[in-house]
Amino acid sequence: MSVEVLDGATIRGFVEDRQAFERLVRERFDELDTDHDGLLCYAEMVKELEKLRVFETHFGVDVKSDHDEISEVYKLMFKQFDHNANGSVDFEEFEAETKNMMLAMANGLGFLPVQMVLEEDSFLMRAVERESMAFNVAAA
Repeated sequence: MSVEVLDGATIRGFVEDRQAFERLVRERFDELDTDHDGLLCYAEMVKELEKLRVFETHFGVDVKSDHDEISEVYKLMFKQFDHNANGSVDFEEFEAETKNMMLAMANGLGFLPVQMVLEEDSFLMRAVERESMAFNVAAA
């Protein structure tokens, strides 16, 4: 983990870089697709949701959470990705919903830079790295 500075433009720029964004989404999708059938079932996606630890921590401190409540939230999040409600998520659904989520974060951040603690392999960290590389190329 590292502390990085980003704003909505950082995320938007990454999402708009079609090649870089699709490559990362494909990598993440392939990692999650453990049975290699080209679809994500609930069990495959819940592993990723659990890694986020959104409900198990409060400002980095572990807290006790209601397992049933967390399970229900994960089911709702899976439904958000499963656009055609067939019980699985294909790559196009995964990419579209990931894009929606990233753009929602970008809109929420706006144009004021904020410091965030980011996981090394996260979508947000990749957005920051992409922006840093573009800045370094422009400065050279």
